Amino acid sequence: MKPPWLVRCVLAGAAGTAALTVAYAFEHRLRPRVKGPLDYDDSLVPGQIVASIMHLPHVTGRGEHELGLVLRWGYGSAFGLWHGVLLRRAGEPVASAAFGATLMTATLTLFPLLGRTPPPWRWPKNVLATAFGTHAAYVAGVAAVNGAARRA
Repeated sequence: MKPPWLVRCVLAGAAGTAALTVAYAFEHRLRPRVKGPLDYDDSLVPGQIVASIMHLPHVTGRGEHELGLVLRWGYGSAFGLWHGVLLRRAGEPVASAAFGATLMTATLTLFPLLGRTPPPWRWPKNVLATAFGTHAAYVAGVAAVNGAARRA
């Protein structure tokens, strides 16, 4: 029995989030000289944004890290729904291209707009490369699972 498309899309989002997480772990192993985050999504910035939006006082670094993980897995899973909508309307590869464009537009605009990073044209090249690479892994993971689940 095939699960409803909403469930499939959220599961695809979770799979994409797992792919993104593995991509960060892989890059950390490839670049052992880099101590600390590889880009802003890999840092405390997402947790700081959540704490700020929720008006949480006195959040520690550990708390910011945990809030960032909740954001990554919650947002990453739910965002799979957008890919599902695009897939139903346009099919592949248009769905994944539009999904990736939406995702990177959000990444490159929301962090600076929420006041936690410089504008993307001031991001170091290695940070931009990591952001695009890890998010490409996310898009590929979502598309693979959504496509396979849709065909099943």
